[in-house]
Amino acid sequence: MELLADPQIWISFFTLLLLELVLGIDNVVFISILTGRLPEKQRPKARFIGLSLALICRLALLATLSWLIGLTAPLFELFSQPFSGRDLILILGGAFLLVKATHEIHNRLEGPEEGKHSGSAKQVVFTSVIMQIALLDIVFSLDSVITAIGMVEHIEVMVAAIVVAIAITLYFAGAIARFIDAHPSIKMLALAFLVLIGASLVGEGFGAHVPKGYVYGPIAFSLLVEFLNIRAKKVAKKKDRPVKLRDNYHSTDDEVPAAS
Repeated sequence: MELLADPQIWISFFTLLLLELVLGIDNVVFISILTGRLPEKQRPKARFIGLSLALICRLALLATLSWLIGLTAPLFELFSQPFSGRDLILILGGAFLLVKATHEIHNRLEGPEEGKHSGSAKQVVFTSVIMQIALLDIVFSLDSVITAIGMVEHIEVMVAAIVVAIAITLYFAGAIARFIDAHPSIKMLALAFLVLIGASLVGEGFGAHVPKGYVYGPIAFSLLVEFLNIRAKKVAKKKDRPVKLRDNYHSTDDEVPAAS
């Protein structure tokens, strides 16, 4: 109860909640793109499992704070550059994200059109999609939890913010996935952003700190521009739509009564 009565706790909670939502965008985009290759009936289940795994990963990492802090300790040096367990996870996760996003871009641009792959969602193994989501959840969760530890002192606040953020994300995940599927340009932008995020993770793993604003700022700006383009296309279609005349409309001046 003392925590609930402290205004600083609430400020920390909402600040961390907002940050968790921002950091969770890339995870939602990745899940939406992967589950988009599944049959329609399996997509909600895959999204639920994927985001549930993200929540479990975050809570598990919070429960092992001592181990998590130990991940930042240098394990070895290479060319005078120290590498920790966290660095290795970021490098491997970022590299996986780079390869996966690039592969998806290639498939959408050339694969289905050339007939190299059938592109049928039924051929995508459900378990394979979940495993790929789980691998990236570990990387995204690690970054998210380390950020939370650096911002908030009370683990109760961290847990509450993470649980609420995942619940909000799960609620909107379906709408986000449908929007991405309905707009190919947004889907391509999302894949390009995953390439950017993967590169930033690899860079951080090699000791090059990349401020989050440098990554998510261009993403937000690009999405805003694309939203305006989508809106402009809808307005243009409405203006070009021909005016429909009433079928039963006849001018009274043209009507001549038939001679009896």
